[in-house]
Amino acid sequence: MGNTTAENPVSRSHPEPRTDLPPVVEIRGLRKVYYKPDGSIMVEALRGVDLTIHQGDYVAIMGPSGSGKSTLLTLLGCLDRPTEGSFHIGGRDVRSMDDQELSQFRGRTIGFVFQSFNLIPQHTIEENAAIPLFYQGVPAAERLAKASEKLGMVGLADRADHKPMELSGGQQQRAAIARALVTEPLVLLADEPTGNLDTATGQSILALFELLHAKGMTIIMVTHDPSIAQRCRRVVRLRDGLIESDIVNS
Repeated sequence: MGNTTAENPVSRSHPEPRTDLPPVVEIRGLRKVYYKPDGSIMVEALRGVDLTIHQGDYVAIMGPSGSGKSTLLTLLGCLDRPTEGSFHIGGRDVRSMDDQELSQFRGRTIGFVFQSFNLIPQHTIEENAAIPLFYQGVPAAERLAKASEKLGMVGLADRADHKPMELSGGQQQRAAIARALVTEPLVLLADEPTGNLDTATGQSILALFELLHAKGMTIIMVTHDPSIAQRCRRVVRLRDGLIESDIVNS
């Protein structure tokens, strides 16, 4: 598993987020309620969350099972809609968008990195990395060129023509990160990105996230591991659908 307790090879000092710019994420009074078929409340996953994230921040989201962290990540990724509350990403009112507009906005604005790499086994990693641009209608030559650029950024330039199963787990996760970056997203969402990796490989992936953060990428990461959260600039803890604490690491 991807628990990481060894010494961090990258400096733990973090660049300050750009508070002089409008927030990347701004939510107020965010609620998410799941209902039973009869209309009664089954669970209130989020019960009024306020959260502001500025450009260049690096935020860990933590909390016990049932705290609402996965629901919050799903909403931040525009994969579901909140029940109540205001919700802006990049200054855009997400709640005002229809489904088609929301899908297009999500594809342009948000990069996703998952615990399971979700690469298509029949395609090369260059083709995998280019897939988000296919859905945006980018011409083939341009999308492959951009995929190649991002693969180089994550250290896989010499593996572009390999299939996923020809790569190690760490290399597959790097390919997935390249895919998440290929659209030049405003924010990168990561859900337990080292969860399927051994400790040493997980360290290398976390070092890559730190490099991206140092270059100004806004990163929001769900993790259960305190040692991983400690490597982020900021730790937001949820409990019972509310923010219990929001702490900047020293």
